[in-house]
Order: sequence, then structure tokens, then C-alpha cells
Amino acid sequence: MMMVSSRMAGSTLLRHLGPRLFSGASAVRGAAAAGGPACSSLLSRATASEPVPLHQRLFPVRMAGTTATPAVGGDRGQDEAKPSAAAKDATASYWGVQPSKITNVDGTPWRWSCFMPWETYKADVSIDLKKHHVPATLLDKIAYWMVKALRVPTDIFFQRRYGCRAMMLETVAAVPGMVGGMLLHLRSLRRFEQSGGWIRALLEEAENERMHLMTFMEVAQPRWYERAIVLAVQGVFFNAYFLGYLVSPKFAHRVTGYLEEEAIHSYTEYLRDLEAGKIDNVPAPSIAIDYWRLPADATLKDVVVVVRADEAHHRDVNHFASDIHYQGLELKDSPAPLGYH
Repeated sequence: MMMVSSRMAGSTLLRHLGPRLFSGASAVRGAAAAGGPACSSLLSRATASEPVPLHQRLFPVRMAGTTATPAVGGDRGQDEAKPSAAAKDATASYWGVQPSKITNVDGTPWRWSCFMPWETYKADVSIDLKKHHVPATLLDKIAYWMVKALRVPTDIFFQRRYGCRAMMLETVAAVPGMVGGMLLHLRSLRRFEQSGGWIRALLEEAENERMHLMTFMEVAQPRWYERAIVLAVQGVFFNAYFLGYLVSPKFAHRVTGYLEEEAIHSYTEYLRDLEAGKIDNVPAPSIAIDYWRLPADATLKDVVVVVRADEAHHRDVNHFASDIHYQGLELKDSPAPLGYH
């Protein structure tokens, strides 16, 4: 009985797949008619009596549907491959849905794929830059002097090369928000509870710091050994911060708060050199103009001003998060501060 059913199943499978397996040309022609230009290469191969691979005979239409849509712009707003308008119209995304055309507020095409127009904002440059959290407890003092110790090798290595210094700083500064947001996300799933908006706040902080990096990549291109240092520093810092956050979130947030204070100091020194003419005040990168909604004639000085304001916001958020833990509360018990918009 089992052998009869197996034979019936085999004959049914052969009846369905036979035309695709053994009549490659006709199957590919049908796929070309359904898939359009994306299957033209398969059709030409089939009509030329060239053997068509098995996976292409079985799934020709699926392969045509998974053709990637050319990205409009990149992290630097450059479209290296510029296909024709007909090719763009004929090419579908993975799910078969044409991407919507995104425009700027002035109606011009949006150049970036790393952030959208509704994610841009004007930085609050009026924020208090001199605010400092005086270390009161033992953990505060450990966090403060740890950050001060980390500044020494940074000063020795980069000295007055603030463009490269900012680039290195942002590769590290984008780690705490991602680690904190990830761990809060997992805890929210485990405990079936809300996060008070802190997951989004910390992930927004990480994304904001990453956009700082994308901006300064346009200002200072890293050398090969600087890239190697980034790999080493990020590998060590990510794991250390991850373990530190598991042990004591209040200590981890306090460390980040002091790191942001040092970032404010570094960007202040950067501005002094720009104003003194020691560093060329070049035009602002186009990605920075769109991200912070800067005027078209903005300069590098304007970029450093808004980045420093962002760092001051991160400083206040992380010190506030640490204070919540010192009060015996969870982050979910106090709403997260507003974002950057």
C-alpha cells in the first residue's frame, strides 16, 4: 500500500514539474512573458538551444522578481550606476512593489538612502554646553576618571587633527546607545513590559552618532592604520560596555555621560582652530546640510556647532538615565526625553 501511494505521489510530482524540467525553452519563454525584460537573457539562451540550469528552469519568475532595485543615492548621495528610466520601471523590488519616489520639501529628488526627509531636524544650539555632573558616589568617580584616562592616549595620537579625531570618536560614541537599546529591547521581551520609550531614545542616539560619522567621513578620509585602530577599539569597547551594562546600567550610562562631556570639549577645541584659521573652514558636506537642515552655504564650522549640540543632548540623556537608576527606579518608570526632531 505504501509503495502504491509513493508511486502515485511520484507520478503527480513528475506531472507538475516535468514541463519545467524537460522543456526548458517553452518554460523559459513563458517566464519571459511573465517576468518581462528581467528574463530576456534566459529566453535568448533557450532559443539558442543552450542548456538552461535546473534552478533557472524551476524558478525563472521568482528570479526575475528578486532583482534588486537600484538605490537612488548612497550614504554620500552618489549614484554610481545610473540605469535608464525604462530599466528602473521594469525592475521590481524583492516583494514586487515599486519603491515610492521620495522628494525633498522643495520638490527635488531625495538623494539619500541612509535617512529620510522626515528624520531630519534643526539642532538646538542654545543647549547649555558647560553643564557638568559632579561625581558624588564611588561609581561616579570611577566612571569620571576612567573617561579622563581614556582621553590621554587619544590626545597623544591625534593631537590637533580634529577631523580624524572626530571620526574616531563617533565610531565609539555610536556603540552605547545601540548596546543599551538592544538590552532594553530584550528585557522588554522577556518581562512582557513597556520600556517607557527608552528603547527608541537610545537607538535614536546611536543612529544620530552614526550620522555624525557619515558626515566626518566626508571631511577626513581615514588612513589604513586608523581603520585598523577603529576595528580594535570598537571590538574592545563594545564587549566591555556590553558586560558593564549587564552588571550596572547606571554605571554604563554615567560613563557615556562623561564621554559626551569630553566630546563637547573636543568639538569646542575644533571650533577654536576653525575660527583661528588653523583649519580650513570648507563648505559643509551635502549630507550634513540635508540632515540638519542647514542653509545651502553652510560651512564646516556650522556642522561642528550642530554636532556639539547633539553631544550635549546625549550627555543630558545619559546622566538622566543614570540618575533614574540611582533613585532605585527602572528606565520604564520615567519617560524618555524627547528626540532630536
